[in-house]
Amino acid sequence: MIVLTSENLSTLTSLYNENILSLRIKKFIIKHFMKKKALVIVFILFAGIQSFAQFEGAKQTYSAPNLKTELAKQKLVAIVPFETSITYKRIPKNYDSSANKNEELSIAKDLQQSMFTYLLRKSDKYTVTFQDVNRTNALLKAKGVYNQTDILTADSICKILGVDAVIKCRYAYEKTASEAGAIVKTLLIGGMGSKTGSGALTMQIYNSTDGNLLWRFYKAMNDDVMSSSDQLMERMMRKVSRNFPYEK
Repeated sequence: MIVLTSENLSTLTSLYNENILSLRIKKFIIKHFMKKKALVIVFILFAGIQSFAQFEGAKQTYSAPNLKTELAKQKLVAIVPFETSITYKRIPKNYDSSANKNEELSIAKDLQQSMFTYLLRKSDKYTVTFQDVNRTNALLKAKGVYNQTDILTADSICKILGVDAVIKCRYAYEKTASEAGAIVKTLLIGGMGSKTGSGALTMQIYNSTDGNLLWRFYKAMNDDVMSSSDQLMERMMRKVSRNFPYEK
């Protein structure tokens, strides 16, 4: 147990500066802690602050009979913006549908960027090249379909983007606790990050020639207050990579 005061706040500040903490908890720290001249709270800090406890549901995968044949023809693959939904186990009193929609769009873009970054870092391990998501989004916006990929056929999306296949993902997230409450619980009680909700990722690969589904992956896991989109995607992709069809 560590008693944090204005003098020994360096540990928390170091985590903040090294980008170990997510944007959400950073904002909380700035609002409630960093601006105070004197601070005394009880804070239990575990060395493995990034090793969060998390529930993981059983994965589900599907591969089309012609998967290997079709993958051999592919060279360029695009990742379209995620379909994201945020629901609540219990609707909060201050619920704002407009703000919720904006958060969904923000998370959708963040997860798309995070997935591309992850795949780009390990590009030498894959048999295909992944289109820069900035180009993907620009082409979709130019055609006026950026927010309509869920109602377009996969082959028509591939034609717009000029790719051999498209990765479509859906992230459904149900919030079960307030982030502020979870942050306070993490800081005062300690631990690996308190659970704020449960999420499920569905990742699907479609062919450009006929728009048919070639591969599907589904995974559910808990989210916690310390998770950023990059951290969430890192955990997800580690599971996906074991079954990812583009892996050499």
